[in-house]
Amino acid sequence: MEIKIGTSQILKALYILSWIIFIGLCIDAGGFIFNTLYSLFISDKNVGHFWNYLDFSALYAFSTSSYITQVVLICIVAVLKAILFYCIVKILYDKKVNVEQPFTESVQKFLLSVVYLSFGIGLFSAWGASQSGKLSINGVQLPTLEMMKLDGAGVWFFMGATLLVIAILFKRGIEMQHENELTI
Repeated sequence: MEIKIGTSQILKALYILSWIIFIGLCIDAGGFIFNTLYSLFISDKNVGHFWNYLDFSALYAFSTSSYITQVVLICIVAVLKAILFYCIVKILYDKKVNVEQPFTESVQKFLLSVVYLSFGIGLFSAWGASQSGKLSINGVQLPTLEMMKLDGAGVWFFMGATLLVIAILFKRGIEMQHENELTI
C-alpha cells in the first residue's frame, strides 16, 4: 500500500502550521508590548521580571532611555515577525497559491511583502544587537541576544535577498505567462 501526499494536503498542513506559529508570535509580541507599557507607565518593578523571564533591571538602572530603546526594538522585531506570518496565513487562507498557474501577481506581491518584512526584521535585529553590544561595553548586564530574540540579523537579510531574487523571477514568470496566454 502506497501513501501519496498531494500538494493540497501539504498546503493544508502548512496552513495549520502557519496558524500555530502566527498565534505564538502574536502572544510573544503582545507579551513584550504589554510588559514594556506596564513597566513604563504603571510600575517599574516589572523590569526585573520581563516577558520570558528577561531581566532588564540593570539596563533600567543604567539609563531609562536606553531601556526604552532596547525594549522598543525588541517589540518592533516581534511585531514584524507576527506580521510576516500573518501574510503567510492570509495567502494560504485566500487560496491565492495556484499550482497550475503559480505565477500570479498576488504571489509576487506576497513575495515582495515578505522581502520588505525580512529586511525590516534584519534591520531592527541588527540595530538591537548593536545597541546591546554598546551597552555591554559600558558594563550593563543584559540577557543574551537569543533570549531577547534579536539574534540572526544576517539570516534575515540573506532571506530577504534570496526572496527578492525569487520575486524578480516571479515577475518574469508572470510576463512569460501573459505572453503565452496571448499566443494561440
